[in-house]
Amino acid sequence: MSRLIVLVLFVFGFINVTFAQKKQITVTDIYQGVFRTEGMDALRSMKNGKQYTILNKDPINYVNSVDTYDYLTNKKVETIVSSSDLAEMGGFSSYEFAADESKLLLSTEVEAIFRHSTLGIYYVYDIALKSLVKIAGTKIREPSISHNGKQVAYVANNNLYIFDIASKETVQITTDGVKNKVINGVTDWVYEEEFGFVRAFEWNSDDTKIAFMRFDETNVPEFSMDVYGTGLYQRPYVFKYPKAGEENATVSLHLYDVKSKKTSNIDLGDAYYIPRIKWMNDSRHLSVQTLNRHQNHLKLYAVNATDGSVSVLLEEKDKAYIDVTDNLTFLEDDNFIWTSEKDGHNHIYLYGQDGKPMNQITKGKWEVTDYYGYDQNEDRVYYQSTENGSINRGVYSIASSGKNKKSLAVVEGKNAADFSADFTYFINTYSSAKTPAQYTLHKAQSGKKVKDIKDNKKLLTLLKGYELSEKEFSTISIHGNDLNMYMIKPKDFDASKKYPMLMYQYSGPGSQNVSNRWMGANDYWHQILVSEGYIVVCVDGRGTGFKGRDFKKITQKELGKYEVEDQIAAAEQLSELPYIDEARTGIWGWSYGGFMATNCILKGNEVFETAIAVAPVTSWRFYDTIYTERYMQTPQENASGYDENSPLSYPELLKGNYLLVHGSGDDNVHVQNTMRMAEALIQANKQFEWTIYPDNNHGIYGGNTRIHLFNKMTEFIKENL
Repeated sequence: MSRLIVLVLFVFGFINVTFAQKKQITVTDIYQGVFRTEGMDALRSMKNGKQYTILNKDPINYVNSVDTYDYLTNKKVETIVSSSDLAEMGGFSSYEFAADESKLLLSTEVEAIFRHSTLGIYYVYDIALKSLVKIAGTKIREPSISHNGKQVAYVANNNLYIFDIASKETVQITTDGVKNKVINGVTDWVYEEEFGFVRAFEWNSDDTKIAFMRFDETNVPEFSMDVYGTGLYQRPYVFKYPKAGEENATVSLHLYDVKSKKTSNIDLGDAYYIPRIKWMNDSRHLSVQTLNRHQNHLKLYAVNATDGSVSVLLEEKDKAYIDVTDNLTFLEDDNFIWTSEKDGHNHIYLYGQDGKPMNQITKGKWEVTDYYGYDQNEDRVYYQSTENGSINRGVYSIASSGKNKKSLAVVEGKNAADFSADFTYFINTYSSAKTPAQYTLHKAQSGKKVKDIKDNKKLLTLLKGYELSEKEFSTISIHGNDLNMYMIKPKDFDASKKYPMLMYQYSGPGSQNVSNRWMGANDYWHQILVSEGYIVVCVDGRGTGFKGRDFKKITQKELGKYEVEDQIAAAEQLSELPYIDEARTGIWGWSYGGFMATNCILKGNEVFETAIAVAPVTSWRFYDTIYTERYMQTPQENASGYDENSPLSYPELLKGNYLLVHGSGDDNVHVQNTMRMAEALIQANKQFEWTIYPDNNHGIYGGNTRIHLFNKMTEFIKENL
């Protein structure tokens, strides 16, 4: 009898332990969206400041709708338009309001070109009449409705057009657009990628003029890559791509008069880049930002659209470079708000309409990380900053005088605000390393929370069934700097044991990986490795962002020098911890991080035993002009900076296990980088592993691609670290 009782207790005990065991995350889970965080898609505030719209998607019934919600109640007020009512379109995938909110611009059959650019079929939907008008018979780019809602300007086949909604007549503004030669009204590849915009034209406030940019790419070298597809023969894809030191497109600025249908040229002197144009509130004046080729001398011009005259409003110079932002804001009287690092940290400044400085609005040894806007009625500037620590983000407001600052959303973690048009409310998105995104409604004046909107508690409940380890944030002292760091240890961590360590980083100029925010896909993958007994560490070294201008810009003309030194030194110091196995140290990264991982296993061959480089730059000579020359100047001026920090210069240093990965269709960091690295290693008689993903771009995704890639990376780590 006693034996039976013992046996029964054993069986029940085993069952209880089995039920108590938590599930392990899998790569398939991650990339099939099991842990996807719920968000609020395409939210736009209405002009009344009391309501907002969202693009709602019903994937089951294949119906999309633009719906209006009340800020205060969070309840749907009405459906403005549903794709089920637009048989002519067959559905739509995005929407944009006209300035007066009387019409919507709807898109369908949209296809990607590069990172931001698209091509699609567009319609204008009249909300009151419930009527639909197709803009053009073919796919077009970057349509923009005039402020009065009567016309649409757009680009097709590299030329700029105006479509009249009532008459359905089209006027062609430019005629010289030719693929790979001349572009009107949209940017070339390098502007899109590095200055972050595509539409290169803009209506003035009374719709009498359109300012637009013209790119002459004739002398820009062409890059060609094979597209393998599924056919019998691969086909070449050819586009203009200026590599460091090569010729850029010649960019010019023009004004089109809508009434006279005449175009005038604006003389900007020796301007090399035109990274931003923006009309002032006064319809007769256009602001233009220009940069020299080194990007360390910025000029803000005022262009008189009546006579074409140009005057300088503001100039900034820096020994390294000047970042281009979208923070320029013109007040009602065309005084303007500007952000700058000129005092050593990124802060907000107020200037008069004549360009004379009026006041530095924010000050301190912290960074303004986002500028949200200015409430003219209340004289309040709204912004996000690192005042609560460089790995956190808080939301604040302050008077234009720099006084009466208010903390609106500052709980440790990341707070990001989306304000109503009249600055009555804001929706705060909060997350931390322990908390997935929470959406809450607040009053803008006080920051007081009005109500909860969405909290992702379902995700937290789901994750309770999985084995997860917390990020431990700290700093590590390297080369006289306290560097931000996080460490993730196995759940059953035992300080008396030795664990292999995998370091993850990106390390590019102004970047940040050590941040108190919720997990992304890479974080979930790290959890898989941690559950397998690895310790994962991330260190943001010199050159990364949000710790002041000098910390960020120390890497100038030496990309890959100080950043690599910091990762090697951090690995050495961490290896001295009693629970780290110094003989099992790895590092991985993507893009700039791949460049770093490659350099680390070569220059740090006594420290790192394993490295994975995904889509790495292996020589900055292969990368584009704007990004590379911003930090390195040209190869002709700085040959040693390019070559001494290129892994192509010392492949013979490889001792450990190295996995090299690239997509053959990468239009950004070309597969050329990996091919040259492979050849250098072959000629140095060094063994390595590599994988090429056919026709995949820089993101290497689609279908099962990410699942395949990260399973491969997992196995490589388990076999070699």
